[in-house]
Amino acid sequence: MKKYELFFLLIVLFLSACQNKELLVIETGSQTPMPESWIDQDTGHKITHLVDREGDNRSFYFHNNPFLPATAEVNEKMIFSGKVGDNSQLFAVDLKTKQAEQLTNKKGVSGEVLGTKTRSVYYQCGDSVFVTGVERKETRLIYVFPDSLRGHITTVNADETLLGGAISSPEEREIFRNNPKKSDYFNLIYEAKLERSLFTIDVETGELKKIFSDHAWLNHIQFSPIEPNLLMFCHEGPWHKVDRIWTIDITGGEPKLMHKRSMDMEIAGHEFFSPDGKRIWFDLQMPRSKTFFLSGADVETGDEKRYSLTRNEWSIHYTISPDQSLFAGDGGDPGQVAKAEDGMWIYLFYPEGDHFRSEKLVNMKHHDYKLEPNVHFSPDGKQVIFRANFEGHSDIYAVDLTK
Repeated sequence: MKKYELFFLLIVLFLSACQNKELLVIETGSQTPMPESWIDQDTGHKITHLVDREGDNRSFYFHNNPFLPATAEVNEKMIFSGKVGDNSQLFAVDLKTKQAEQLTNKKGVSGEVLGTKTRSVYYQCGDSVFVTGVERKETRLIYVFPDSLRGHITTVNADETLLGGAISSPEEREIFRNNPKKSDYFNLIYEAKLERSLFTIDVETGELKKIFSDHAWLNHIQFSPIEPNLLMFCHEGPWHKVDRIWTIDITGGEPKLMHKRSMDMEIAGHEFFSPDGKRIWFDLQMPRSKTFFLSGADVETGDEKRYSLTRNEWSIHYTISPDQSLFAGDGGDPGQVAKAEDGMWIYLFYPEGDHFRSEKLVNMKHHDYKLEPNVHFSPDGKQVIFRANFEGHSDIYAVDLTK
């Protein structure tokens, strides 16, 4: 190595060391505000504010993809929601500069549906479904639900030609209006056995088609990330009373059950597709609150791969890395189903045989789990992104996997 190359390398190492020394080693959530970046004193991992925007910001629900790939003109982006006055709007944040740009400006925006091919967000305002280009900023009305039909979009298929969602009955909506708390409406909706229908909407023509109806609470509707005609949905309700996870070919055929309960009080749920669409992963407890697994059912054969976890490692939601070598979880407080005494952590999970080996990434003791953290791996697999309220409001953070 030449002398000037060695000198340059030493300068880089020195500056890097100085930068790391500037980071506070501090208990996460112990002060307000927290620094822009810090080292969690309990885990040794670096945590960074992901969004440079004041106010309430929230990352997407755990199974909704928020990431938009980079192009020759723009950096990689992440879509999120943020409060503007009394309304939530959709934003895009540049993952390199952390600068956020508002995408929507309508009242009552709902939906976390991103099309990575068309680089568009799909959302709903009341009875109207819209699409807005992330870079183009052009907005187009796709569909308006008539007064006789009330539905909500939740997903877009792999080739981005169809939106999917569910239609509910007037009786169901009345139960929701009269019982706004989940603890009040959850069993009522389940026991009512009202009809719900799965539907698709053609993104270009606006044509709505009902594809399946049942006297059951059809929910958690997700298109496969790979197969445009494969739709996953669940039978919602108390998990120990339902065989929850199903798929259906929207071109025809009967629904296919992906996991059948085999014992009293067994529960399975919070299902999500693997990145290659070959497995559906889900929280499995056999029985409830006793023995904990993350299980993945093969979409074609139904064969399951299971990893066991301890009570403290159980998480409300799990996710899988882009290369499918690692998993992450958002933990839970003692009031959750696992009743964990020490479960308030963001976890990284390493598959080892039939179980997970866990690493704690973030101490969440100052977080109120009424806001679920909903972990995502960053597209490069080097960070876990989550939302939290340990600064007194909801915001979005990234924790480095390496120390």
